[in-house]
Amino acid sequence: MLFADSHRRSPGVVGIGDVQGGYGPDIDPGIICLSRFLLLSGHTKRMETLSRESVSAMFSVHRPYLVSLAYRMLGSMADAEDLAQETFLRWEQAAREEIHTPRAFLTTVLTRLAITHLQSARVRREQYAGTWLPEPVVTTGTRDPVELSESLTMAFLVPMESLTPLERAVFLLQDVFDYSHAEIADIVGKTEGVCRQTLRRAKQAVKERRSRFEVRPSSADRLTMQFVTAVQAGNLGDLKSLLHEDIVAYSDGGGRVRAALNPISGKDRVARFLVGIARKGGDGLQRQVAEINAQPGFLGFRHGKAQTAVVLDIEQDRIHAIYIVVNPEKLQHLPKENES
Repeated sequence: MLFADSHRRSPGVVGIGDVQGGYGPDIDPGIICLSRFLLLSGHTKRMETLSRESVSAMFSVHRPYLVSLAYRMLGSMADAEDLAQETFLRWEQAAREEIHTPRAFLTTVLTRLAITHLQSARVRREQYAGTWLPEPVVTTGTRDPVELSESLTMAFLVPMESLTPLERAVFLLQDVFDYSHAEIADIVGKTEGVCRQTLRRAKQAVKERRSRFEVRPSSADRLTMQFVTAVQAGNLGDLKSLLHEDIVAYSDGGGRVRAALNPISGKDRVARFLVGIARKGGDGLQRQVAEINAQPGFLGFRHGKAQTAVVLDIEQDRIHAIYIVVNPEKLQHLPKENES
């Protein structure tokens, strides 16, 4: 039995849920209003009577939520967009009389597609050159609730890489999107007992690897600017004063751009590493402070195009972790200089 969806969190995530070109033909705003009314009033059991345009409009209402779920599942904006598109195609092809609740149907299709995608991608990620990091997403100016912002952070997404595809799905659906065990069992096609056991394993694995999330401190912007200034100037003393003793720096070049293959630990080693890469590759790089994955950071531009994304994990006025993405494939969707 498919379930009702009116109580679900509906994150308008970071620009990653925005309609970019939409799907299908241009949709009349009146149709979208009608679709929203049908969804909110529960009149979704008669989908077989709706026109193709109405069905497309109804999907557009759910698209931000679907992309946000897919991004958290996959850690890739490009793949999240692809899965949303595939979900739309299956939505269009589905027999209308079989869809009792659109959101439930769409969540089930997308989640199972994501599990299959992760299963096929697992070998590629295991053979990935160096550290695999999620694609960075600019979140400046967005207003997600705190609990949803946390699930966008690198500190949240990186430990998720240790989970199996099923564990990842069950954990996100329950911990982030508030689905019940019975609902999750329907979505992933497992029993409630299996889902409960899977969730316990996932929570334990994430707890062991995940740092404590701290709401963006008021000093974050100041610390970020001080960090950028110290790196640019090559001032080791100033830089080390901003770093926690046990800081870890992760960098992702994907084998395409030079980057550290393994995480670098310790205040002195991290400071020297950062100054070293700034001296070797910092000429002509324009740095622009931005909120990335709901955390402070900055983008580095060359000729107006993003060349690097740096995310800072700040706790108690010290930087505890740094995530550096320089893999060109993961930077393609980022805004141009002065657009973030």
